[in-house]
Amino acid sequence: MKCIQCGTDNNLKDRTANQGRCSKCNHAFVFEPTAMGAVTFTDPFFAKAIADISVNNTLFFTPKQLLYLLDERLKGKKVYVVAFLLKLIPLYVFFSVWLPGFTGGILFGFLFRSLQKDVSLFVLAGFNLWCIYYLYATSNSATSSRRVRRSSVNLLMILGIFISIAGSFFSFSFDSTLGFVLTAVLGLSAIWLSFFQRLRANQIAETLLINTSQMEGWLENWQRVNGTVTKMLPSPSSFLSATNPEALPNSEVSAYSFDRLVVCQSDEIAQMLISNNFHFENNCAILSISGYPQRIFATTMEMLRRNPELKVYAFHDCSPEGMELVNELRTNPRWFPDSNIVVIDVGLLPRQILASKRGVFVQNSKISATAAQNLAALLRQNLSNSEIKWLNKGNFVDLESFTPQKLIQVLQRSIANSQQLDRVDESDSILVGGGSSFFSASDSFG
Repeated sequence: MKCIQCGTDNNLKDRTANQGRCSKCNHAFVFEPTAMGAVTFTDPFFAKAIADISVNNTLFFTPKQLLYLLDERLKGKKVYVVAFLLKLIPLYVFFSVWLPGFTGGILFGFLFRSLQKDVSLFVLAGFNLWCIYYLYATSNSATSSRRVRRSSVNLLMILGIFISIAGSFFSFSFDSTLGFVLTAVLGLSAIWLSFFQRLRANQIAETLLINTSQMEGWLENWQRVNGTVTKMLPSPSSFLSATNPEALPNSEVSAYSFDRLVVCQSDEIAQMLISNNFHFENNCAILSISGYPQRIFATTMEMLRRNPELKVYAFHDCSPEGMELVNELRTNPRWFPDSNIVVIDVGLLPRQILASKRGVFVQNSKISATAAQNLAALLRQNLSNSEIKWLNKGNFVDLESFTPQKLIQVLQRSIANSQQLDRVDESDSILVGGGSSFFSASDSFG
Protein backbone atom coordinates (compact mmCIF):
# COMPACT_ATOMS: atom_id res chain seq x y z
CA MET A 1 0.00 0.00 0.00
CA LYS A 2 1.36 3.39 -0.98
CA CYS A 3 1.80 6.08 1.62
CA ILE A 4 -0.33 9.13 0.75
CA GLN A 5 2.31 11.36 2.32
CA CYS A 6 5.47 10.34 0.43
CA GLY A 7 4.29 7.76 -2.11
CA THR A 8 6.44 4.93 -0.75
CA ASP A 9 4.99 1.48 -1.38
CA ASN A 10 4.82 -0.51 1.88
CA ASN A 11 3.99 -4.21 1.84
CA LEU A 12 2.35 -5.98 4.78
CA LYS A 13 5.71 -6.89 6.28
CA ASP A 14 6.83 -3.24 6.19
CA ARG A 15 3.60 -2.00 7.74
CA THR A 16 3.67 -4.64 10.48
CA ALA A 17 7.31 -4.03 11.37
CA ASN A 18 6.70 -0.28 11.64
CA GLN A 19 3.48 -0.49 13.72
CA GLY A 20 1.20 0.57 10.87
CA ARG A 21 3.37 3.43 9.70
CA CYS A 22 5.26 4.23 6.50
CA SER A 23 8.77 2.77 6.53
CA LYS A 24 10.16 5.98 4.99
CA CYS A 25 8.29 9.00 6.41
CA ASN A 26 6.64 7.34 9.43
CA HIS A 27 3.18 8.62 8.44
CA ALA A 28 0.46 6.45 9.97
CA PHE A 29 -1.78 4.32 7.77
CA VAL A 30 -5.47 4.67 8.62
CA PHE A 31 -6.73 1.50 6.95
CA GLU A 32 -5.24 -1.98 7.05
CA PRO A 33 -6.98 -4.11 4.38
CA THR A 34 -5.94 -7.41 5.98
CA ALA A 35 -7.79 -6.51 9.19
CA MET A 36 -10.94 -4.85 7.84
CA GLY A 37 -13.18 -7.84 7.24
CA ALA A 38 -15.57 -8.07 4.26
CA VAL A 39 -15.09 -4.48 3.05
CA THR A 40 -11.45 -3.67 2.33
CA PHE A 41 -9.64 -0.71 0.80
CA THR A 42 -6.46 1.33 1.21
CA ASP A 43 -5.55 4.88 2.22
CA PRO A 44 -4.96 5.95 -1.42
CA PHE A 45 -8.42 4.57 -2.32
CA PHE A 46 -10.10 6.69 0.37
CA ALA A 47 -8.00 9.76 -0.45
CA LYS A 48 -8.92 9.50 -4.14
CA ALA A 49 -12.62 9.24 -3.31
CA ILE A 50 -12.42 12.48 -1.31
CA ALA A 51 -10.41 14.19 -4.06
CA ASP A 52 -12.84 13.06 -6.78
CA ILE A 53 -16.07 14.04 -5.04
CA SER A 54 -14.64 17.46 -4.14
CA VAL A 55 -13.10 17.85 -7.63
CA ASN A 56 -9.63 18.19 -6.19
CA ASN A 57 -10.77 20.12 -3.13
CA THR A 58 -12.76 22.77 -5.03
CA LEU A 59 -16.35 21.73 -4.18
CA PHE A 60 -18.12 21.17 -0.86
CA PHE A 61 -19.95 17.88 -0.45
CA THR A 62 -22.19 16.18 2.11
CA PRO A 63 -21.12 13.07 4.06
CA LYS A 64 -23.95 11.15 2.38
CA GLN A 65 -22.64 12.01 -1.07
CA LEU A 66 -19.28 10.57 -0.07
CA LEU A 67 -21.06 7.48 1.29
CA TYR A 68 -22.73 6.83 -2.06
CA LEU A 69 -19.48 7.32 -3.98
CA LEU A 70 -17.55 4.95 -1.71
CA ASP A 71 -20.34 2.38 -1.91
CA GLU A 72 -20.31 2.37 -5.71
CA ARG A 73 -16.53 2.07 -5.91
CA LEU A 74 -16.31 -0.66 -3.28
CA LYS A 75 -18.90 -2.68 -5.17
CA GLY A 76 -16.97 -2.11 -8.37
CA LYS A 77 -13.87 -3.64 -6.77
CA LYS A 78 -15.52 -7.05 -6.49
CA VAL A 79 -14.04 -9.59 -8.91
CA TYR A 80 -16.68 -11.76 -10.53
CA VAL A 81 -15.23 -15.11 -11.61
CA VAL A 82 -17.32 -15.50 -14.74
CA ALA A 83 -16.61 -11.96 -15.95
CA PHE A 84 -12.94 -12.65 -15.36
CA LEU A 85 -13.09 -15.87 -17.39
CA LEU A 86 -14.95 -14.27 -20.24
CA LYS A 87 -12.55 -11.34 -20.44
CA LEU A 88 -9.67 -13.80 -20.57
CA ILE A 89 -10.79 -15.84 -23.56
CA PRO A 90 -8.03 -18.47 -23.28
CA LEU A 91 -9.20 -19.48 -19.80
CA TYR A 92 -12.81 -19.64 -20.90
CA VAL A 93 -11.84 -21.80 -23.88
CA PHE A 94 -9.74 -24.02 -21.60
CA PHE A 95 -12.66 -24.75 -19.29
CA SER A 96 -14.98 -25.19 -22.25
CA VAL A 97 -12.65 -27.91 -23.58
CA TRP A 98 -11.44 -29.44 -20.32
CA LEU A 99 -14.79 -29.87 -18.56
CA PRO A 100 -16.58 -31.82 -21.33
CA GLY A 101 -13.37 -33.65 -22.25
CA PHE A 102 -12.66 -34.78 -18.69
CA THR A 103 -16.17 -35.72 -17.56
CA GLY A 104 -17.47 -36.92 -20.91
CA GLY A 105 -14.35 -38.37 -22.46
CA ILE A 106 -12.66 -39.92 -19.45
CA LEU A 107 -15.17 -40.59 -16.68
CA PHE A 108 -18.25 -41.43 -18.70
CA GLY A 109 -16.44 -42.89 -21.69
CA PHE A 110 -15.34 -45.99 -19.78
CA LEU A 111 -18.89 -46.91 -18.81
CA PHE A 112 -21.15 -45.60 -21.57
CA ARG A 113 -18.97 -45.15 -24.63
CA SER A 114 -21.98 -44.75 -26.93
CA LEU A 115 -23.17 -41.73 -24.92
CA GLN A 116 -19.75 -40.11 -24.71
CA LYS A 117 -20.41 -37.36 -27.28
CA ASP A 118 -23.86 -36.49 -25.91
CA VAL A 119 -22.59 -36.36 -22.33
CA SER A 120 -19.76 -34.04 -23.37
CA LEU A 121 -22.27 -31.76 -25.07
CA PHE A 122 -24.47 -31.62 -21.97
CA VAL A 123 -21.46 -30.88 -19.75
CA LEU A 124 -20.41 -28.05 -22.06
CA ALA A 125 -23.97 -26.74 -22.16
CA GLY A 126 -24.14 -26.92 -18.37
CA PHE A 127 -20.95 -24.88 -18.02
CA ASN A 128 -22.27 -22.17 -20.35
CA LEU A 129 -25.65 -22.24 -18.64
CA TRP A 130 -23.88 -21.59 -15.33
CA CYS A 131 -22.01 -18.66 -16.93
CA ILE A 132 -25.28 -17.23 -18.26
CA TYR A 133 -27.03 -17.61 -14.92
CA TYR A 134 -24.14 -16.02 -13.00
CA LEU A 135 -23.99 -13.01 -15.29
CA TYR A 136 -27.77 -12.60 -15.15
CA ALA A 137 -27.78 -12.89 -11.35
CA THR A 138 -24.96 -10.33 -11.11
CA SER A 139 -26.81 -7.90 -13.37
CA ASN A 140 -29.92 -8.36 -11.21
CA SER A 141 -28.24 -8.23 -7.80
CA ALA A 142 -29.02 -5.46 -5.31
CA THR A 143 -25.43 -5.69 -4.03
CA SER A 144 -23.88 -5.11 -7.46
CA SER A 145 -22.84 -1.61 -8.44
CA ARG A 146 -24.29 0.10 -11.50
CA ARG A 147 -21.00 -0.37 -13.33
CA VAL A 148 -20.82 -4.07 -12.51
CA ARG A 149 -24.44 -4.61 -13.55
CA ARG A 150 -23.84 -2.80 -16.82
CA SER A 151 -20.67 -4.82 -17.50
CA SER A 152 -22.52 -8.06 -16.71
CA VAL A 153 -25.22 -7.20 -19.24
CA ASN A 154 -22.58 -6.47 -21.90
CA LEU A 155 -20.76 -9.72 -21.14
CA LEU A 156 -24.05 -11.61 -21.32
CA MET A 157 -24.57 -10.29 -24.84
CA ILE A 158 -21.00 -11.20 -25.85
CA LEU A 159 -21.40 -14.69 -24.41
CA GLY A 160 -24.69 -15.22 -26.25
CA ILE A 161 -23.17 -14.18 -29.58
CA PHE A 162 -20.09 -16.33 -28.99
CA ILE A 163 -22.17 -19.41 -28.11
CA SER A 164 -24.37 -18.89 -31.17
CA ILE A 165 -21.47 -18.55 -33.62
CA ALA A 166 -19.03 -21.08 -32.16
CA GLY A 167 -21.74 -23.60 -31.27
CA SER A 168 -23.32 -23.48 -34.72
CA PHE A 169 -19.94 -23.96 -36.40
CA PHE A 170 -19.04 -27.05 -34.35
CA SER A 171 -22.57 -28.47 -34.59
CA PHE A 172 -22.48 -28.38 -38.38
CA SER A 173 -18.89 -29.64 -38.45
CA PHE A 174 -19.77 -32.72 -36.37
CA ASP A 175 -23.30 -33.06 -37.79
CA SER A 176 -24.83 -32.84 -34.30
CA THR A 177 -28.52 -31.97 -34.12
CA LEU A 178 -28.38 -32.01 -30.32
CA GLY A 179 -25.45 -29.60 -30.36
CA PHE A 180 -27.33 -27.21 -32.66
CA VAL A 181 -30.44 -27.28 -30.44
CA LEU A 182 -28.44 -26.63 -27.27
CA THR A 183 -26.50 -23.85 -29.01
CA ALA A 184 -29.68 -22.16 -30.22
CA VAL A 185 -31.36 -22.35 -26.80
CA LEU A 186 -28.35 -21.10 -24.84
CA GLY A 187 -27.21 -18.45 -27.28
CA LEU A 188 -30.62 -16.92 -27.87
CA SER A 189 -31.44 -17.08 -24.15
CA ALA A 190 -28.29 -15.13 -23.26
CA ILE A 191 -28.95 -12.52 -25.97
CA TRP A 192 -32.60 -12.12 -24.91
CA LEU A 193 -31.66 -11.81 -21.22
CA SER A 194 -29.10 -9.12 -22.04
CA PHE A 195 -31.73 -7.06 -23.90
CA PHE A 196 -34.25 -7.63 -21.10
CA GLN A 197 -31.80 -6.53 -18.40
CA ARG A 198 -30.68 -3.52 -20.40
CA LEU A 199 -34.28 -2.29 -20.68
CA ARG A 200 -34.97 -2.65 -16.94
CA ALA A 201 -31.54 -1.52 -15.70
CA ASN A 202 -32.92 1.58 -13.98
CA GLN A 203 -35.74 -0.35 -12.31
CA ILE A 204 -33.46 -2.69 -10.35
CA ALA A 205 -33.28 -1.68 -6.70
CA GLU A 206 -29.87 -1.51 -5.04
CA THR A 207 -28.78 -1.77 -1.43
CA LEU A 208 -25.88 -0.02 0.25
CA LEU A 209 -22.84 -2.17 0.92
CA ILE A 210 -21.76 0.12 3.76
CA ASN A 211 -23.73 2.01 6.41
CA THR A 212 -23.58 5.40 8.08
CA SER A 213 -21.90 4.19 11.27
CA GLN A 214 -19.08 2.55 9.28
CA MET A 215 -18.64 5.74 7.32
CA GLU A 216 -18.51 7.87 10.45
CA GLY A 217 -15.89 5.59 11.98
CA TRP A 218 -13.71 5.72 8.88
CA LEU A 219 -13.95 9.52 8.69
CA GLU A 220 -13.13 9.91 12.38
CA ASN A 221 -10.00 7.78 12.02
CA TRP A 222 -9.03 9.49 8.78
CA GLN A 223 -9.31 13.01 10.19
CA ARG A 224 -7.44 12.05 13.34
CA VAL A 225 -4.42 11.08 11.22
CA ASN A 226 -4.71 13.32 8.16
CA GLY A 227 -6.53 16.37 9.46
CA THR A 228 -9.99 17.76 8.77
CA VAL A 229 -11.63 17.05 5.43
CA THR A 230 -12.17 20.73 4.72
CA LYS A 231 -14.74 20.34 1.95
CA MET A 232 -17.00 17.95 3.82
CA LEU A 233 -20.01 19.77 5.23
CA PRO A 234 -21.28 19.40 8.81
CA SER A 235 -25.00 19.10 9.52
CA PRO A 236 -27.00 22.12 8.27
CA SER A 237 -28.07 23.06 11.80
CA SER A 238 -24.47 23.37 12.98
CA PHE A 239 -23.28 24.97 9.75
CA LEU A 240 -25.53 28.02 9.98
CA SER A 241 -25.60 28.83 13.66
CA ALA A 242 -24.66 31.53 16.09
CA THR A 243 -21.49 29.60 16.89
CA ASN A 244 -20.43 29.81 13.25
CA PRO A 245 -21.25 33.43 12.32
CA GLU A 246 -18.88 33.55 9.35
CA ALA A 247 -20.97 30.86 7.63
CA LEU A 248 -24.20 32.88 7.89
CA PRO A 249 -25.51 34.52 4.72
CA ASN A 250 -25.69 38.28 4.61
CA SER A 251 -28.84 39.42 6.42
CA GLU A 252 -29.08 42.30 3.91
CA VAL A 253 -30.29 39.84 1.29
CA SER A 254 -33.22 42.13 0.44
CA ALA A 255 -30.71 44.43 -1.26
CA TYR A 256 -30.20 41.82 -3.97
CA SER A 257 -32.46 41.38 -6.97
CA PHE A 258 -32.92 37.68 -7.64
CA ASP A 259 -34.94 36.59 -10.65
CA ARG A 260 -34.64 32.92 -9.70
CA LEU A 261 -35.22 30.77 -6.65
CA VAL A 262 -34.08 27.18 -6.13
CA VAL A 263 -36.16 25.32 -3.55
CA CYS A 264 -34.64 22.05 -2.36
CA GLN A 265 -36.47 19.23 -0.66
CA SER A 266 -33.63 18.73 1.83
CA ASP A 267 -31.62 21.15 3.94
CA GLU A 268 -28.46 19.23 3.03
CA ILE A 269 -28.77 19.90 -0.71
CA ALA A 270 -29.56 23.57 -0.07
CA GLN A 271 -26.52 23.79 2.22
CA MET A 272 -24.29 22.17 -0.41
CA LEU A 273 -25.41 24.63 -3.10
CA ILE A 274 -24.98 27.66 -0.83
CA SER A 275 -21.53 26.49 0.31
CA ASN A 276 -20.43 26.19 -3.32
CA ASN A 277 -21.63 29.77 -4.02
CA PHE A 278 -24.22 28.60 -6.53
CA HIS A 279 -26.47 31.55 -5.53
CA PHE A 280 -23.80 34.13 -6.36
CA GLU A 281 -22.59 32.53 -9.58
CA ASN A 282 -26.11 32.02 -10.94
CA ASN A 283 -27.88 35.05 -9.43
CA CYS A 284 -30.49 33.02 -7.57
CA ALA A 285 -31.74 32.56 -4.04
CA ILE A 286 -31.55 29.10 -2.47
CA LEU A 287 -33.92 27.81 0.20
CA SER A 288 -35.18 24.43 1.38
CA ILE A 289 -38.86 23.58 1.70
CA SER A 290 -38.43 23.55 5.49
CA GLY A 291 -37.28 27.19 5.39
CA TYR A 292 -33.51 26.70 5.58
CA PRO A 293 -31.57 28.97 6.10
CA GLN A 294 -34.10 30.02 8.76
CA ARG A 295 -32.36 33.28 9.67
CA ILE A 296 -32.96 34.84 6.25
CA PHE A 297 -36.04 32.93 5.10
CA ALA A 298 -38.66 35.60 5.84
CA THR A 299 -36.54 38.42 4.38
CA THR A 300 -35.73 36.42 1.26
CA MET A 301 -39.37 35.48 0.63
CA GLU A 302 -40.47 39.09 1.09
CA MET A 303 -37.99 40.17 -1.56
CA LEU A 304 -38.85 37.33 -3.97
CA ARG A 305 -42.62 37.86 -3.85
CA ARG A 306 -42.11 41.40 -5.14
CA ASN A 307 -40.64 40.07 -8.40
CA PRO A 308 -43.38 39.22 -10.98
CA GLU A 309 -40.75 37.72 -13.29
CA LEU A 310 -39.54 35.23 -10.69
CA LYS A 311 -38.89 31.62 -11.77
CA VAL A 312 -38.84 28.92 -9.12
CA TYR A 313 -36.86 25.70 -9.58
CA ALA A 314 -37.95 22.67 -7.54
CA PHE A 315 -35.09 20.27 -6.74
CA HIS A 316 -36.07 17.04 -5.01
CA ASP A 317 -35.60 13.30 -4.58
CA CYS A 318 -37.41 10.88 -6.85
CA SER A 319 -39.78 9.76 -4.11
CA PRO A 320 -43.42 10.24 -3.07
CA GLU A 321 -42.32 13.10 -0.83
CA GLY A 322 -40.41 14.65 -3.72
CA MET A 323 -43.48 14.47 -5.96
CA GLU A 324 -45.31 16.71 -3.46
CA LEU A 325 -42.75 19.54 -3.54
CA VAL A 326 -44.18 21.48 -6.50
CA ASN A 327 -47.72 21.24 -5.17
CA GLU A 328 -46.59 22.55 -1.78
CA LEU A 329 -44.89 25.51 -3.46
CA ARG A 330 -48.16 26.35 -5.20
CA THR A 331 -50.52 25.81 -2.25
CA ASN A 332 -48.64 26.42 1.03
CA PRO A 333 -49.19 29.97 2.41
CA ARG A 334 -45.45 30.19 3.19
CA TRP A 335 -44.66 30.03 -0.52
CA PHE A 336 -46.62 31.09 -3.61
CA PRO A 337 -50.33 30.28 -3.32
CA ASP A 338 -52.67 31.90 -5.88
CA SER A 339 -49.69 33.21 -7.82
CA ASN A 340 -48.68 33.36 -11.48
CA ILE A 341 -45.12 32.48 -10.53
CA VAL A 342 -43.60 29.88 -12.87
CA VAL A 343 -42.46 26.75 -11.04
CA ILE A 344 -40.02 24.54 -12.96
CA ASP A 345 -39.68 20.96 -11.77
CA VAL A 346 -36.00 20.16 -12.32
CA GLY A 347 -36.44 16.66 -10.86
CA LEU A 348 -35.86 14.02 -9.94
CA LEU A 349 -38.96 12.51 -11.58
CA PRO A 350 -39.71 8.83 -12.23
CA ARG A 351 -39.83 9.48 -15.99
CA GLN A 352 -36.29 10.83 -15.80
CA ILE A 353 -35.09 7.70 -14.02
CA LEU A 354 -36.88 5.37 -16.44
CA ALA A 355 -35.50 7.25 -19.46
CA SER A 356 -31.95 7.49 -18.13
CA LYS A 357 -29.30 5.68 -20.15
CA ARG A 358 -26.80 5.88 -17.31
CA GLY A 359 -26.82 3.93 -14.08
CA VAL A 360 -28.85 5.41 -11.23
CA PHE A 361 -28.82 4.27 -7.60
CA VAL A 362 -32.42 3.04 -7.22
CA GLN A 363 -33.45 1.99 -3.70
CA ASN A 364 -36.59 0.30 -2.44
CA SER A 365 -38.55 0.33 0.80
CA LYS A 366 -42.01 -0.61 2.08
CA ILE A 367 -42.38 2.88 3.58
CA SER A 368 -41.90 4.43 0.16
CA ALA A 369 -44.40 2.01 -1.39
CA THR A 370 -47.03 2.96 1.21
CA ALA A 371 -46.36 6.68 0.68
CA ALA A 372 -46.69 6.26 -3.09
CA GLN A 373 -50.06 4.57 -2.76
CA ASN A 374 -51.24 7.47 -0.58
CA LEU A 375 -50.23 10.16 -3.08
CA ALA A 376 -53.02 12.65 -3.73
CA ALA A 377 -55.08 12.03 -6.85
CA LEU A 378 -54.09 15.47 -8.18
CA LEU A 379 -50.41 14.52 -8.06
CA ARG A 380 -50.98 11.09 -9.60
CA GLN A 381 -52.69 12.75 -12.58
CA ASN A 382 -49.37 14.30 -13.56
CA LEU A 383 -47.64 10.91 -13.60
CA SER A 384 -47.82 8.25 -16.30
CA ASN A 385 -48.93 4.70 -15.55
CA SER A 386 -45.31 3.49 -15.71
CA GLU A 387 -44.24 6.19 -13.24
CA ILE A 388 -47.01 5.31 -10.80
CA LYS A 389 -46.17 1.62 -11.10
CA TRP A 390 -42.49 2.38 -10.44
CA LEU A 391 -43.31 4.40 -7.32
CA ASN A 392 -45.89 1.89 -6.07
CA LYS A 393 -43.18 -0.78 -5.98
CA GLY A 394 -41.45 1.29 -3.30
CA ASN A 395 -38.66 2.55 -5.57
CA PHE A 396 -36.96 5.88 -4.87
CA VAL A 397 -33.75 7.73 -5.75
CA ASP A 398 -31.94 10.00 -3.31
CA LEU A 399 -30.69 13.29 -4.80
CA GLU A 400 -27.54 12.95 -2.68
CA SER A 401 -26.59 9.82 -4.64
CA PHE A 402 -25.33 12.26 -7.30
CA THR A 403 -22.07 14.13 -6.88
CA PRO A 404 -22.01 17.90 -6.16
CA GLN A 405 -20.57 18.56 -9.60
CA LYS A 406 -23.39 16.65 -11.30
CA LEU A 407 -26.13 18.40 -9.30
CA ILE A 408 -24.63 21.83 -10.01
CA GLN A 409 -24.41 21.04 -13.73
CA VAL A 410 -28.04 19.87 -13.79
CA LEU A 411 -29.28 23.06 -12.11
CA GLN A 412 -27.18 25.31 -14.33
CA ARG A 413 -28.48 23.57 -17.44
CA SER A 414 -32.08 23.82 -16.24
CA ILE A 415 -31.68 27.54 -15.59
CA ALA A 416 -30.10 28.08 -19.01
CA ASN A 417 -32.82 26.09 -20.77
CA SER A 418 -35.59 28.04 -19.04
CA GLN A 419 -34.41 31.52 -19.99
CA GLN A 420 -36.97 31.52 -22.80
CA LEU A 421 -39.71 29.44 -21.20
CA ASP A 422 -42.26 30.51 -23.78
CA ARG A 423 -40.10 28.74 -26.40
CA VAL A 424 -39.85 25.41 -24.55
CA ASP A 425 -39.63 22.54 -26.99
CA GLU A 426 -42.64 20.35 -26.23
CA SER A 427 -40.76 17.31 -27.49
CA ASP A 428 -38.31 17.80 -24.65
CA SER A 429 -40.65 18.92 -21.88
CA ILE A 430 -44.12 18.47 -20.55
CA LEU A 431 -46.10 21.56 -19.52
CA VAL A 432 -48.56 20.83 -16.76
CA GLY A 433 -51.30 23.34 -16.03
CA GLY A 434 -52.90 23.97 -12.69
CA GLY A 435 -54.65 27.14 -11.53
CA SER A 436 -52.89 30.27 -12.63
CA SER A 437 -49.40 28.80 -12.55
CA PHE A 438 -47.66 25.97 -14.34
CA PHE A 439 -44.42 24.09 -14.26
CA SER A 440 -42.15 22.55 -16.86
CA ALA A 441 -41.08 18.98 -16.22
CA SER A 442 -38.17 17.90 -18.37
CA ASP A 443 -37.98 14.27 -19.47
CA SER A 444 -34.26 14.11 -18.75
CA PHE A 445 -32.33 14.85 -15.57
CA GLY A 446 -29.62 17.17 -16.77
